[in-house]
Amino acid sequence: MEENQPKTGKYSLNYGLILGLIGVAFGIMLYSMDAHTTRDTTTQIISVVIMIAIVFWGIYSYRKANGGYLSLGEALKLGAGIALVAGIISVIYTIFLAKVLDPEFATKIAEMQKAADEAAGQMSTEQIKQRYDGTINYFWMSYPFILIINIIIGLIVGLVSGLILKKQKPAY
Repeated sequence: MEENQPKTGKYSLNYGLILGLIGVAFGIMLYSMDAHTTRDTTTQIISVVIMIAIVFWGIYSYRKANGGYLSLGEALKLGAGIALVAGIISVIYTIFLAKVLDPEFATKIAEMQKAADEAAGQMSTEQIKQRYDGTINYFWMSYPFILIINIIIGLIVGLVSGLILKKQKPAY
């Protein structure tokens, strides 16, 4: 008698939506506190911890629904899938933030980075000016990087979770 094995896609979608919605809520909270343009280490750590927790939760839930069994490949698929869905939601929110909520978002980010480069003193004023002239027009290029970074983190969490939770079905 064959069991119905749960689908990794369903779990990726469900937990990706949960992670994406929590990420949007966190982003709106930062926006409401006018902290959405700061590159605070604490904020980044909180975001990564939330991501790790949700991806691990999704993988654990899949294992539980699969009779306690989980392969490393399934864990990697789940980690990448959850991260991809959450990354797509994050990109959509970032576009909404940059176009609707705060149209000066890209300018603020570029000026903050420019000030950090000036404070570091590693480049001349002319080099800094050349680097940031017109970069605001290319802000859209950051969207693929959001997805790539999300998927890489998801794969790492999936790998670690898979190594921790891995349990193969016995061969009959």
